[in-house]
Amino acid sequence: MQTSPALERPSEDAGLWARAGDLFQLLRDGKARTRAELTAVTGLARTTVAARIDALTAAGFVGPAGEAASSGGRPPSRFVFNAGMKVVCAADVGASHASVAVTDLNGDILARHSGALEISEGPEAVLDWVIGNCRSLLQGIGRADGDVAGVGIGLPGPVEHDTGRPVKPPIMPGWDGFDVAGYVRAELGTEVLVDNDVNIMAVGERHAFWQDHRNLLFVKAATGIGAGIISSGQLQRGADGASGDLGHVRVPSGEDVLCRCGNHGCLEALASGPALAAKLRAHGIDAVSGTAVVDLAAKGDVQAILALRQAGRDMGEVLAICVNLLNPSVIVVGGSLSRAGDQLLAGIRETVYRRSQPLATSKLRIEQSKAPVDAAIWGASRMVIEHVLSPEAVESAIRHAAIHNA
Repeated sequence: MQTSPALERPSEDAGLWARAGDLFQLLRDGKARTRAELTAVTGLARTTVAARIDALTAAGFVGPAGEAASSGGRPPSRFVFNAGMKVVCAADVGASHASVAVTDLNGDILARHSGALEISEGPEAVLDWVIGNCRSLLQGIGRADGDVAGVGIGLPGPVEHDTGRPVKPPIMPGWDGFDVAGYVRAELGTEVLVDNDVNIMAVGERHAFWQDHRNLLFVKAATGIGAGIISSGQLQRGADGASGDLGHVRVPSGEDVLCRCGNHGCLEALASGPALAAKLRAHGIDAVSGTAVVDLAAKGDVQAILALRQAGRDMGEVLAICVNLLNPSVIVVGGSLSRAGDQLLAGIRETVYRRSQPLATSKLRIEQSKAPVDAAIWGASRMVIEHVLSPEAVESAIRHAAIHNA
């Protein structure tokens, strides 16, 4: 994790570090520090720093990290974030496939499992699969339910993040309004956070590879097409959790194409994996899915290459609007179709740079995802980590530990 420049120099306002939970944020980068170093950075009194380190240690958030070099006298002790104090269960649930993982509080994956899973089986069956596999992974690494700080889940549809309930998801029959967070919490007895899968992919990709970019657009191109929007460093979910639904923006070239949503000319009806596979079948080519189209293109099939290049142009028509409106510094393309690499990206770049304003594209990068497998898992884990390690959550845990240890 990168550290804000403001955390590398003494604070002129000691109120910034008014609580142990605030001081703890300094230690989350994993760098071992002495009390003297923390005193120099925060401007707090040594006794205050010592008391807060003691409270964080008692609650398990920090632990000893050996001794620093001595300048005379007894070597000072160093303290470091204890990222293994708890674990996080992260789940990425797609239309026909799901992955679960256990991470530490740095977001490092300790164990994972993936398998075929139809979202159409309904919430109870899908979530039971998630819960069961989380428990198996925990057992495999010697951890138990009580070691779980929280569970993060990504779903392939709009989600009301505050409640964890899907909102009229188009490909998730039986899920509308279902209390996903409550169902999982009843089994695992811990915090549960739920979000749209593309949102968590955006969070995971940015945290892992693009921390210098505070304005990022992550596009998932697969069975559907959607975007996760990060603006000024913050994920933008919109008023009802429906932001980033690029798949149902109209593309002029698709006027006669009917989309599953009932409208004509939607981007998803033209450029999604199933749409591309249907185009190839119309040419007599056996392609059952978007993945098959990508595989054919990799083997040099001209029709597959042309279909992917045109899909990129169609995506570019919609993304050019996004660029003019949001002015991201990087667009990251993920999802199963992104495996086509430049076959898809070339079409996107062609249209975006032609249709967007020069100022908005002067520094714009359009790149393939660097984490095609783990972005959603990292994002689901990061969503939980930021919640359970917030200053307020740490303060609450310290109070609980003090009562328990009294």
